[in-house]
Parts: sequence; C-alpha cells; structure tokens
Amino acid sequence: MSKSTTDKTLALAGVCQAAVLVAQTARTGMVEQSAMETMVRSLLVRDPEATVDVYGDLSALRIGLETLRNQLGRDNSQRDIDVLRYVFAMLQLERRLNKRRDLLNTVAEGLDKVERQLNHFHLTHDTILAALADIYLNTISTLTPRIMVSGEHGHLQNENNANRVRALLLSGIRSAVLWSQCGGGRLQLLFRRNLFVTEARHLLAQT
Repeated sequence: MSKSTTDKTLALAGVCQAAVLVAQTARTGMVEQSAMETMVRSLLVRDPEATVDVYGDLSALRIGLETLRNQLGRDNSQRDIDVLRYVFAMLQLERRLNKRRDLLNTVAEGLDKVERQLNHFHLTHDTILAALADIYLNTISTLTPRIMVSGEHGHLQNENNANRVRALLLSGIRSAVLWSQCGGGRLQLLFRRNLFVTEARHLLAQT
C-alpha cells in the first residue's frame, strides 16, 4: 500500500469523521446518515487496492476532511476539544490494540459475523450497530485509557445512540489502523500537521 501524504490524510480524515459523528450523536442524538454508512462500510473492507477504496470515494469523506482541516489547522475558532480528544484517543488505542493479537482476532471474528448479518439487515440497522457495539465492548473498551464520551445524558442513555457511538468508535479505530499502515505516526501529527491540513484542503477541492 502506498504511504503517500494523500493516503495518510485520507486515513486521518476517517478517524476525524468517526470522531465528529460521535460528538454529533452524543450531543444531539442525530447523525449524518450517509457519513455514518461510510464509516460502518469501512469496517468491512479488508483488502483495499487503494486507501480511498476503504471509504468508497472522496465525497464520502467530506465531513472527515472538513473536520481535519478545521480541527488541526491554525484557526482556533472552529476547534472542538471533544472531537480532538476522540481523535487522539483512537490513535492511541490503535497502538495498544495492535499489540494484542487475541483482541485483533476477536474483532475479525466479530466482523465476519456482521458481514453474514448484512444478508438480512442494512448497514445502519439497529441489529448491525448493536453487533458492532458488542465487538467494541469486548475488545477496545477493555484497553486503557477508555474513551469517555461527552454529551447530553438523555442521548447517551439511549441504547441505540450508545450502540451508534461504539460502532463509530470501532470504525475510527479501523481508520487509525489504516493511518498506521500508511506510515502515519504521532510525531508526524505533531510536527507535520500543516502538511495534512493542506492536503485535506486539496482533496476537498476535488469533491
């Protein structure tokens, strides 16, 4: 797989898209449906020919690219601390997950089951999201530090919203895996942030 700046930016945008959709769900109980479908579908793409194939096409990652541009750019006016916290937490948890072959196997087995369920349910059906949430609970949530999601108590207490949040976090970890596979790392995010922001702007111009 290519390790170009474009590939890393796309993967990072995937993490950002998951993070902002988690924040939307937690705060409003609502989520942008097509962006949600993109993230769920990304969990089931195992052997992509190109990084963009994980998400379908560039337009499917528009929200993630906009979030990357807004959250990592120099303009602090659009900074969302919760979204940034989710992004960095998912990147950190991916590194910990990568050291746990047992948990990686559990994730893979769970996704195999979800794939079979898709013969009967659509991508964002409550049954599918509940299955993805279970995978998250049995794997990622056993690692530390756990991601603490901030939002309206009523929305977070709703079972369907809680499942959606966990499914999205799982998809964000998938994008974090992709970021790592493309050669992305913590130091690049700290010292070459503007490179990814510039590339996100370039990619947005193509959507």
